Amino acid sequence: MEFTLKNQGATSAILSVNIQEADYSALVEKQLKNFRQKANVPGFRPGMVPMGLIKKQYGTAVKAEEINKLLQTKIFEYIKENKIDMLGEPLPIEAQQANINMAEDKEFTFEFEIALAPKFDAVLDKNDKLAYYRIQPADEMIQSQVDAYAQRCGEYKQVEAYENGDMLKGTLTESVEDGIVVREAVMMPSYMKNDEQKALFAGVKVNDVVTFNPSVAFDGNEAELASLLKVEKSEVAAHNGEFTFAVTEITRFVASELNQNVFDSAFGKDAVKSEEEFRAKIAEQFEARFEVESDYKLLMDVRKYLMEKVGKLEFNEDILRRIMDSNKAEGAEAVSEEDFQKSLTELSWHLVKEQLAKKFEVKIDDNDVLSVAKDATRDQFAQYGMANVPDDLLENYAKEMLKQEKTREALINRAVDVKLIKAIKETVTLDEEKISVEDFNKKVSENA
Repeated sequence: MEFTLKNQGATSAILSVNIQEADYSALVEKQLKNFRQKANVPGFRPGMVPMGLIKKQYGTAVKAEEINKLLQTKIFEYIKENKIDMLGEPLPIEAQQANINMAEDKEFTFEFEIALAPKFDAVLDKNDKLAYYRIQPADEMIQSQVDAYAQRCGEYKQVEAYENGDMLKGTLTESVEDGIVVREAVMMPSYMKNDEQKALFAGVKVNDVVTFNPSVAFDGNEAELASLLKVEKSEVAAHNGEFTFAVTEITRFVASELNQNVFDSAFGKDAVKSEEEFRAKIAEQFEARFEVESDYKLLMDVRKYLMEKVGKLEFNEDILRRIMDSNKAEGAEAVSEEDFQKSLTELSWHLVKEQLAKKFEVKIDDNDVLSVAKDATRDQFAQYGMANVPDDLLENYAKEMLKQEKTREALINRAVDVKLIKAIKETVTLDEEKISVEDFNKKVSENA
Protein backbone atom coordinates (compact mmCIF):
# COMPACT_ATOMS: atom_id res chain seq x y z
CA MET A 1 0.00 0.00 0.00
CA GLU A 2 1.55 3.31 -1.07
CA PHE A 3 0.64 6.86 -0.09
CA THR A 4 1.46 10.07 -1.93
CA LEU A 5 0.60 13.50 -0.56
CA LYS A 6 0.76 16.52 -2.88
CA ASN A 7 0.10 19.95 -1.43
CA GLN A 8 -2.22 22.15 -3.46
CA GLY A 9 -1.10 25.45 -1.97
CA ALA A 10 -1.12 26.16 1.78
CA THR A 11 -4.64 25.03 2.61
CA SER A 12 -5.25 21.74 0.79
CA ALA A 13 -3.60 18.59 -0.52
CA ILE A 14 -4.36 15.57 -2.67
CA LEU A 15 -3.78 12.21 -0.99
CA SER A 16 -3.31 9.28 -3.40
CA VAL A 17 -3.52 5.73 -2.08
CA ASN A 18 -2.38 2.81 -4.21
CA ILE A 19 -3.68 -0.60 -3.16
CA GLN A 20 -2.24 -3.86 -4.51
CA GLU A 21 -4.05 -7.19 -4.53
CA ALA A 22 -1.73 -8.47 -1.81
CA ASP A 23 -3.01 -5.73 0.52
CA TYR A 24 -6.60 -6.96 0.54
CA SER A 25 -6.76 -10.52 -0.84
CA ALA A 26 -6.39 -12.30 2.52
CA LEU A 27 -9.10 -10.10 4.07
CA VAL A 28 -11.50 -10.81 1.21
CA GLU A 29 -10.79 -14.54 1.34
CA LYS A 30 -11.47 -14.64 5.08
CA GLN A 31 -14.76 -12.81 4.71
CA LEU A 32 -15.90 -15.05 1.84
CA LYS A 33 -15.19 -18.12 3.97
CA ASN A 34 -17.42 -16.61 6.66
CA PHE A 35 -20.14 -16.11 4.06
CA ARG A 36 -19.76 -19.73 2.95
CA GLN A 37 -20.30 -20.98 6.50
CA LYS A 38 -23.50 -18.95 6.89
CA ALA A 39 -24.90 -19.04 3.33
CA ASN A 40 -28.29 -20.68 2.87
CA VAL A 41 -28.41 -21.80 -0.77
CA PRO A 42 -31.10 -24.27 -1.98
CA GLY A 43 -29.59 -27.64 -2.89
CA PHE A 44 -26.56 -27.30 -0.60
CA ARG A 45 -26.05 -28.12 3.03
CA PRO A 46 -24.86 -25.23 5.29
CA GLY A 47 -21.10 -24.77 4.89
CA MET A 48 -20.97 -26.90 1.74
CA VAL A 49 -21.79 -24.26 -0.87
CA PRO A 50 -19.01 -24.23 -3.52
CA MET A 51 -16.60 -21.33 -3.05
CA GLY A 52 -16.93 -20.50 -6.74
CA LEU A 53 -20.65 -19.85 -6.27
CA ILE A 54 -19.97 -17.74 -3.16
CA LYS A 55 -17.42 -15.64 -5.05
CA LYS A 56 -19.80 -15.21 -7.96
CA GLN A 57 -22.62 -13.99 -5.73
CA TYR A 58 -20.73 -12.01 -3.11
CA GLY A 59 -17.17 -11.57 -4.34
CA THR A 60 -17.40 -8.01 -5.71
CA ALA A 61 -19.43 -6.67 -2.77
CA VAL A 62 -17.07 -8.24 -0.20
CA LYS A 63 -14.04 -6.96 -2.10
CA ALA A 64 -15.44 -3.41 -2.13
CA GLU A 65 -16.32 -3.55 1.55
CA GLU A 66 -12.92 -4.85 2.67
CA ILE A 67 -11.04 -2.34 0.52
CA ASN A 68 -13.17 0.48 1.94
CA LYS A 69 -12.51 -0.62 5.55
CA LEU A 70 -8.80 -0.98 4.80
CA LEU A 71 -8.71 2.50 3.26
CA GLN A 72 -10.38 4.12 6.29
CA THR A 73 -8.02 2.47 8.74
CA LYS A 74 -4.78 3.03 6.83
CA ILE A 75 -5.52 6.62 5.78
CA PHE A 76 -6.03 7.78 9.36
CA GLU A 77 -2.95 5.82 10.48
CA TYR A 78 -0.93 7.59 7.76
CA ILE A 79 -2.27 11.02 8.74
CA LYS A 80 -1.52 10.42 12.42
CA GLU A 81 1.96 8.96 11.85
CA ASN A 82 2.93 11.80 9.51
CA LYS A 83 1.40 14.47 11.78
CA ILE A 84 -0.69 15.99 8.99
CA ASP A 85 -2.83 18.85 10.33
CA MET A 86 -6.03 17.83 8.59
CA LEU A 87 -9.39 19.53 9.08
CA GLY A 88 -12.47 17.36 8.92
CA GLU A 89 -12.06 14.16 6.90
CA PRO A 90 -10.66 13.22 3.48
CA LEU A 91 -13.13 13.78 0.63
CA PRO A 92 -13.02 11.20 -2.20
CA ILE A 93 -12.47 12.68 -5.68
CA GLU A 94 -15.53 11.16 -7.29
CA ALA A 95 -14.51 11.88 -10.90
CA GLN A 96 -11.32 9.87 -10.41
CA GLN A 97 -13.04 6.99 -8.62
CA ALA A 98 -15.83 6.75 -11.21
CA ASN A 99 -13.44 4.89 -13.54
CA ILE A 100 -12.65 2.15 -11.02
CA ASN A 101 -13.91 -1.33 -11.97
CA MET A 102 -14.20 -3.12 -8.64
CA ALA A 103 -15.13 -6.46 -10.24
CA GLU A 104 -12.27 -6.68 -12.77
CA ASP A 105 -9.42 -4.54 -11.43
CA LYS A 106 -6.87 -5.93 -9.00
CA GLU A 107 -4.85 -2.81 -8.38
CA PHE A 108 -6.56 0.42 -7.35
CA THR A 109 -5.66 4.06 -6.86
CA PHE A 110 -7.92 6.25 -4.78
CA GLU A 111 -7.53 10.01 -4.53
CA PHE A 112 -8.83 12.26 -1.75
CA GLU A 113 -8.95 16.00 -1.17
CA ILE A 114 -7.74 17.11 2.24
CA ALA A 115 -8.28 20.48 3.92
CA LEU A 116 -5.11 21.49 5.77
CA ALA A 117 -5.02 23.57 8.93
CA PRO A 118 -3.53 27.05 8.40
CA LYS A 119 -0.06 27.85 9.70
CA PHE A 120 0.14 30.50 12.42
CA ASP A 121 1.86 31.21 15.70
CA ALA A 122 -0.20 32.16 18.75
CA VAL A 123 2.20 33.70 21.28
CA LEU A 124 1.57 34.92 24.82
CA ASP A 125 4.20 36.20 27.25
CA LYS A 126 4.75 38.82 29.97
CA ASN A 127 4.62 41.56 27.35
CA ASP A 128 0.93 40.80 26.87
CA LYS A 129 -1.13 42.81 29.37
CA LEU A 130 -4.74 41.79 30.02
CA ALA A 131 -7.41 42.96 32.44
CA TYR A 132 -8.47 40.60 35.21
CA TYR A 133 -11.55 41.42 37.26
CA ARG A 134 -11.80 40.44 40.93
CA ILE A 135 -15.55 40.41 41.58
CA GLN A 136 -16.50 41.67 45.04
CA PRO A 137 -19.72 40.47 46.70
CA ALA A 138 -22.09 43.27 47.74
CA ASP A 139 -22.92 43.67 51.44
CA GLU A 140 -26.51 42.67 50.67
CA MET A 141 -25.32 39.37 49.16
CA ILE A 142 -23.29 38.55 52.25
CA GLN A 143 -26.19 39.54 54.54
CA SER A 144 -28.59 37.41 52.54
CA GLN A 145 -26.31 34.39 52.96
CA VAL A 146 -25.90 35.12 56.68
CA ASP A 147 -29.70 35.20 57.00
CA ALA A 148 -30.00 31.93 55.08
CA TYR A 149 -27.60 30.15 57.45
CA ALA A 150 -29.43 31.63 60.46
CA GLN A 151 -32.75 30.42 59.03
CA ARG A 152 -31.38 26.89 58.65
CA CYS A 153 -30.65 26.78 62.39
CA GLY A 154 -33.91 28.48 63.41
CA GLU A 155 -36.80 26.99 65.36
CA TYR A 156 -40.57 27.31 65.82
CA LYS A 157 -41.72 29.28 68.88
CA GLN A 158 -45.07 30.05 70.45
CA VAL A 159 -45.95 33.76 70.40
CA GLU A 160 -48.85 35.85 71.68
CA ALA A 161 -49.59 38.15 68.72
CA TYR A 162 -49.80 37.34 65.00
CA GLU A 163 -47.35 38.70 62.42
CA ASN A 164 -47.35 38.00 58.68
CA GLY A 165 -45.94 34.52 58.03
CA ASP A 166 -47.04 33.04 61.37
CA MET A 167 -49.13 29.88 61.61
CA LEU A 168 -52.45 29.94 63.47
CA LYS A 169 -54.16 27.05 65.21
CA GLY A 170 -57.68 27.23 66.52
CA THR A 171 -61.34 26.23 66.20
CA LEU A 172 -62.98 27.02 62.86
CA THR A 173 -66.78 27.27 63.04
CA GLU A 174 -69.26 27.87 60.20
CA SER A 175 -71.65 30.70 61.05
CA VAL A 176 -74.84 28.73 60.28
CA GLU A 177 -76.94 26.28 62.25
CA ASP A 178 -75.37 22.80 62.28
CA GLY A 179 -72.43 24.21 60.35
CA ILE A 180 -68.97 22.75 60.09
CA VAL A 181 -66.73 22.79 63.16
CA VAL A 182 -63.06 22.04 62.71
CA ARG A 183 -61.07 21.75 65.91
CA GLU A 184 -57.32 22.38 65.82
CA ALA A 185 -57.62 23.84 62.35
CA VAL A 186 -54.29 25.12 61.04
CA MET A 187 -54.06 28.18 58.81
CA MET A 188 -51.50 30.66 57.48
CA PRO A 189 -53.25 33.94 56.58
CA SER A 190 -50.21 35.04 54.57
CA TYR A 191 -51.26 32.44 51.94
CA MET A 192 -54.68 34.05 51.48
CA LYS A 193 -55.33 35.48 48.02
CA ASN A 194 -57.70 38.25 49.15
CA ASP A 195 -55.96 41.19 50.87
CA GLU A 196 -59.09 42.39 52.72
CA GLN A 197 -59.63 38.97 54.29
CA LYS A 198 -55.93 38.69 55.09
CA ALA A 199 -56.03 42.08 56.88
CA LEU A 200 -58.66 40.76 59.33
CA PHE A 201 -55.96 38.70 61.02
CA ALA A 202 -53.44 41.54 61.48
CA GLY A 203 -52.27 41.69 65.11
CA VAL A 204 -54.70 39.05 66.43
CA LYS A 205 -53.76 37.45 69.75
CA VAL A 206 -54.28 34.09 71.40
CA ASN A 207 -57.97 33.71 72.43
CA ASP A 208 -59.14 36.33 69.88
CA VAL A 209 -62.00 35.39 67.55
CA VAL A 210 -61.92 36.49 63.91
CA THR A 211 -64.89 36.40 61.53
CA PHE A 212 -63.95 35.87 57.88
CA ASN A 213 -65.01 34.17 54.65
CA PRO A 214 -62.66 31.28 53.69
CA SER A 215 -64.12 31.00 50.18
CA VAL A 216 -63.32 34.67 49.47
CA ALA A 217 -60.01 34.51 51.34
CA PHE A 218 -58.70 31.63 49.25
CA ASP A 219 -60.34 32.75 46.00
CA GLY A 220 -62.52 29.64 45.80
CA ASN A 221 -59.54 27.27 45.51
CA GLU A 222 -61.15 23.86 46.04
CA ALA A 223 -57.99 22.07 47.14
CA GLU A 224 -57.09 24.66 49.81
CA LEU A 225 -60.64 24.97 51.07
CA ALA A 226 -61.20 21.20 51.21
CA SER A 227 -58.01 20.87 53.26
CA LEU A 228 -58.97 23.68 55.66
CA LEU A 229 -62.63 22.72 56.12
CA LYS A 230 -61.96 18.95 56.17
CA VAL A 231 -64.55 18.23 53.45
CA GLU A 232 -64.49 16.73 49.96
CA LYS A 233 -63.78 19.07 47.03
CA SER A 234 -67.28 18.43 45.72
CA GLU A 235 -68.71 19.84 49.01
CA VAL A 236 -66.68 23.06 49.09
CA ALA A 237 -69.24 25.15 47.13
CA ALA A 238 -71.89 24.50 49.80
CA HIS A 239 -69.79 26.28 52.46
CA ASN A 240 -69.12 29.68 50.93
CA GLY A 241 -70.33 31.87 53.82
CA GLU A 242 -68.68 33.32 56.92
CA PHE A 243 -66.81 31.37 59.60
CA THR A 244 -65.34 32.29 62.97
CA PHE A 245 -61.82 31.35 63.91
CA ALA A 246 -61.02 31.16 67.65
CA VAL A 247 -57.25 31.44 67.99
CA THR A 248 -55.72 28.98 70.46
CA GLU A 249 -52.09 29.03 69.36
CA ILE A 250 -49.74 31.19 67.26
CA THR A 251 -46.49 29.67 66.00
CA ARG A 252 -43.62 31.59 64.46
CA PHE A 253 -40.42 30.36 62.84
CA VAL A 254 -37.58 32.36 64.37
CA ALA A 255 -34.14 32.47 62.81
CA SER A 256 -31.26 31.58 65.08
CA GLU A 257 -29.00 34.20 66.57
CA LEU A 258 -25.53 34.19 65.07
CA ASN A 259 -23.77 31.78 67.41
CA GLN A 260 -21.27 28.94 67.28
CA ASN A 261 -23.99 26.48 66.32
CA VAL A 262 -24.72 28.48 63.12
CA PHE A 263 -21.00 28.85 62.37
CA ASP A 264 -20.39 25.10 62.81
CA SER A 265 -23.44 24.21 60.72
CA ALA A 266 -22.16 26.32 57.85
CA PHE A 267 -18.44 25.56 57.82
CA GLY A 268 -17.72 22.70 60.18
CA LYS A 269 -16.81 22.62 63.84
CA ASP A 270 -14.69 25.57 64.98
CA ALA A 271 -13.77 26.60 61.42
CA VAL A 272 -14.90 30.12 62.36
CA LYS A 273 -15.46 31.50 65.86
CA SER A 274 -16.89 34.97 65.45
CA GLU A 275 -19.41 36.87 63.36
CA GLU A 276 -16.57 38.80 61.74
CA GLU A 277 -14.84 35.57 60.69
CA PHE A 278 -18.21 34.17 59.62
CA ARG A 279 -18.91 37.08 57.27
CA ALA A 280 -15.33 36.98 55.95
CA LYS A 281 -15.69 33.26 55.21
CA ILE A 282 -18.94 33.87 53.32
CA ALA A 283 -17.21 36.63 51.33
CA GLU A 284 -14.43 34.15 50.47
CA GLN A 285 -17.05 31.69 49.24
CA PHE A 286 -18.54 34.27 46.92
CA GLU A 287 -15.13 35.35 45.65
CA ALA A 288 -14.16 31.72 44.92
CA ARG A 289 -17.39 31.22 42.96
CA PHE A 290 -16.90 34.53 41.18
CA GLU A 291 -13.33 33.57 40.21
CA VAL A 292 -14.77 31.01 37.79
CA GLU A 293 -16.63 33.82 36.03
CA SER A 294 -13.54 36.06 36.11
CA ASP A 295 -11.47 33.28 34.58
CA TYR A 296 -14.03 32.72 31.84
CA LYS A 297 -14.07 36.46 31.08
CA LEU A 298 -10.27 36.37 30.86
CA LEU A 299 -10.41 33.45 28.41
CA MET A 300 -12.90 35.33 26.22
CA ASP A 301 -10.67 38.42 26.36
CA VAL A 302 -7.68 36.26 25.41
CA ARG A 303 -9.71 34.93 22.51
CA LYS A 304 -10.44 38.42 21.18
CA TYR A 305 -6.88 39.60 21.84
CA LEU A 306 -5.18 36.64 20.17
CA MET A 307 -7.52 36.48 17.19
CA GLU A 308 -6.62 40.11 16.45
CA LYS A 309 -2.95 39.38 17.05
CA VAL A 310 -2.88 36.26 14.85
CA GLY A 311 -5.08 37.78 12.15
CA LYS A 312 -7.59 36.11 9.85
CA LEU A 313 -6.71 32.47 9.24
CA GLU A 314 -6.82 31.14 5.69
CA PHE A 315 -8.92 28.06 4.95
CA ASN A 316 -9.88 26.09 1.85
CA GLU A 317 -13.51 27.09 2.13
CA ASP A 318 -14.65 24.96 -0.81
CA ILE A 319 -13.49 21.72 0.80
CA LEU A 320 -14.77 22.70 4.24
CA ARG A 321 -18.20 23.54 2.81
CA ARG A 322 -18.40 20.14 1.14
CA ILE A 323 -17.31 18.43 4.36
CA MET A 324 -20.03 20.24 6.31
CA ASP A 325 -22.65 19.42 3.68
CA SER A 326 -21.62 15.76 3.67
CA ASN A 327 -22.05 15.60 7.44
CA LYS A 328 -25.49 17.21 7.62
CA ALA A 329 -28.51 15.09 8.40
CA GLU A 330 -30.35 13.51 5.49
CA GLY A 331 -32.97 15.91 4.17
CA ALA A 332 -31.51 18.90 6.02
CA GLU A 333 -30.93 22.15 4.18
CA ALA A 334 -27.46 23.09 2.98
CA VAL A 335 -25.39 25.09 5.44
CA SER A 336 -26.12 28.80 5.01
CA GLU A 337 -23.32 31.28 4.30
CA GLU A 338 -23.92 32.97 7.65
CA ASP A 339 -23.66 29.69 9.58
CA PHE A 340 -20.63 28.68 7.54
CA GLN A 341 -18.77 31.90 8.40
CA LYS A 342 -19.68 31.46 12.08
CA SER A 343 -18.26 27.94 11.90
CA LEU A 344 -15.00 29.29 10.45
CA THR A 345 -14.77 31.78 13.33
CA GLU A 346 -15.26 29.02 15.90
CA LEU A 347 -12.81 26.78 14.04
CA SER A 348 -10.21 29.55 14.09
CA TRP A 349 -10.51 29.94 17.87
CA HIS A 350 -10.47 26.16 18.33
CA LEU A 351 -7.16 25.94 16.45
CA VAL A 352 -5.65 28.86 18.36
CA LYS A 353 -6.74 27.41 21.70
CA GLU A 354 -5.45 23.97 20.69
CA GLN A 355 -2.06 25.46 19.83
CA LEU A 356 -1.93 27.29 23.17
CA ALA A 357 -2.76 24.09 25.02
CA LYS A 358 0.13 22.32 23.27
CA LYS A 359 2.57 25.15 24.00
CA PHE A 360 1.57 25.20 27.67
CA GLU A 361 1.65 21.36 27.73
CA VAL A 362 -1.92 21.20 29.01
CA LYS A 363 -2.87 17.60 29.67
CA ILE A 364 -5.82 16.23 31.61
CA ASP A 365 -6.68 12.87 33.11
CA ASP A 366 -9.73 11.32 34.76
CA ASN A 367 -8.88 12.97 38.10
CA ASP A 368 -8.91 16.42 36.48
CA VAL A 369 -12.35 15.77 34.97
CA LEU A 370 -13.66 14.42 38.29
CA SER A 371 -12.31 17.49 40.08
CA VAL A 372 -14.18 19.81 37.69
CA ALA A 373 -17.35 17.73 38.13
CA LYS A 374 -17.01 18.02 41.92
CA ASP A 375 -16.57 21.79 41.66
CA ALA A 376 -19.73 22.01 39.56
CA THR A 377 -21.58 19.90 42.12
CA ARG A 378 -20.22 21.99 45.00
CA ASP A 379 -21.52 25.15 43.31
CA GLN A 380 -24.96 23.58 42.93
CA PHE A 381 -25.09 22.78 46.65
CA ALA A 382 -23.80 26.27 47.51
CA GLN A 383 -26.75 27.83 45.69
CA TYR A 384 -28.97 26.19 48.30
CA GLY A 385 -26.84 27.41 51.19
CA MET A 386 -25.09 24.06 51.66
CA ALA A 387 -21.41 24.91 51.98
CA ASN A 388 -20.00 22.14 54.13
CA VAL A 389 -20.92 19.15 51.93
CA PRO A 390 -18.89 15.97 52.65
CA ASP A 391 -16.34 15.12 49.97
CA ASP A 392 -17.65 11.58 49.47
CA LEU A 393 -21.14 12.94 48.74
CA LEU A 394 -19.71 15.43 46.23
CA GLU A 395 -17.78 12.64 44.56
CA ASN A 396 -20.84 10.41 44.26
CA TYR A 397 -22.87 13.21 42.66
CA ALA A 398 -19.96 14.06 40.35
CA LYS A 399 -19.59 10.46 39.19
CA GLU A 400 -23.30 10.35 38.36
CA MET A 401 -22.89 13.49 36.24
CA LEU A 402 -20.00 11.88 34.34
CA LYS A 403 -22.18 8.94 33.30
CA GLN A 404 -24.05 11.28 30.94
CA GLU A 405 -22.15 11.49 27.66
CA LYS A 406 -22.93 15.11 26.82
CA THR A 407 -22.24 16.25 30.36
CA ARG A 408 -18.95 14.34 30.43
CA GLU A 409 -17.85 15.92 27.13
CA ALA A 410 -18.64 19.39 28.49
CA LEU A 411 -16.72 18.67 31.69
CA ILE A 412 -13.70 17.42 29.73
CA ASN A 413 -13.66 20.70 27.78
CA ARG A 414 -14.06 22.57 31.05
CA ALA A 415 -11.09 20.69 32.56
CA VAL A 416 -8.94 21.73 29.59
CA ASP A 417 -10.08 25.33 29.99
CA VAL A 418 -9.28 25.32 33.72
CA LYS A 419 -5.67 24.27 33.12
CA LEU A 420 -5.31 26.55 30.12
CA ILE A 421 -6.57 29.57 32.06
CA LYS A 422 -4.17 28.76 34.90
CA ALA A 423 -1.26 28.66 32.43
CA ILE A 424 -2.36 31.92 30.80
CA LYS A 425 -2.60 33.68 34.19
CA GLU A 426 0.95 32.55 34.99
CA THR A 427 2.24 33.69 31.58
CA VAL A 428 0.74 37.10 30.80
CA THR A 429 0.75 40.30 32.85
CA LEU A 430 -2.60 40.70 34.61
CA ASP A 431 -3.93 44.17 35.29
CA GLU A 432 -6.16 43.30 38.25
CA GLU A 433 -9.20 45.38 39.13
CA LYS A 434 -11.73 44.92 41.92
CA ILE A 435 -15.24 45.28 40.54
CA SER A 436 -18.87 44.93 41.65
CA VAL A 437 -21.11 42.18 40.32
CA GLU A 438 -23.22 44.76 38.46
CA ASP A 439 -20.22 46.39 36.76
CA PHE A 440 -18.75 43.01 35.87
CA ASN A 441 -22.01 41.92 34.26
CA LYS A 442 -22.05 45.15 32.26
CA LYS A 443 -18.58 44.41 30.91
CA VAL A 444 -19.61 40.89 29.96
CA SER A 445 -22.73 42.09 28.14
CA GLU A 446 -20.77 44.83 26.35
CA ASN A 447 -18.39 42.24 24.92
CA ALA A 448 -21.04 39.61 24.13
